[in-house]
Amino acid sequence: MRNLNLDPFWRTSIGFDRLFDLMDESLRFEPEDHYPPCNIVRTGEDSYRISLAVAGFKPDQINVTVNQNMLIITGRADEKQDKGEYLYHGIAGRSFERRFNLADYVVVKDASLDEGLLQIELERELPEAMKPRRIDIKTGKAIGQGEKVRTIEHSKVA
Repeated sequence: MRNLNLDPFWRTSIGFDRLFDLMDESLRFEPEDHYPPCNIVRTGEDSYRISLAVAGFKPDQINVTVNQNMLIITGRADEKQDKGEYLYHGIAGRSFERRFNLADYVVVKDASLDEGLLQIELERELPEAMKPRRIDIKTGKAIGQGEKVRTIEHSKVA
């Protein structure tokens, strides 16, 4: 396996720390737990939905937290098991933690649990200063009309 060295980028780039941290984390080989399964859907230009299959969990067993551009979803399973002997145990009911990195200005709008699916609605809210804006171009006589132009006349002294 080939190792990618990000040091040259660190030396020549300013303000990309978070991006390089994410790249560095993704390059580390760690077995990833994909439980519970999830879908990530773009529902609009600036809106997204994360759906997690959390069958068997009650709302009070699930915790959704946002901390510094990190969405953390945890679920704790009941300690008590059904009475009886399992012939086949195919429904996973174990505790979990899923983490999602959020881009700047992405906020969690809503979370709901219905029919075993946890739905988390996200939206990117750019501040007004970050949104593109149109600049009017002045021509001819329009130039300088916004300012009061003051003319001083010279008088001849005789």
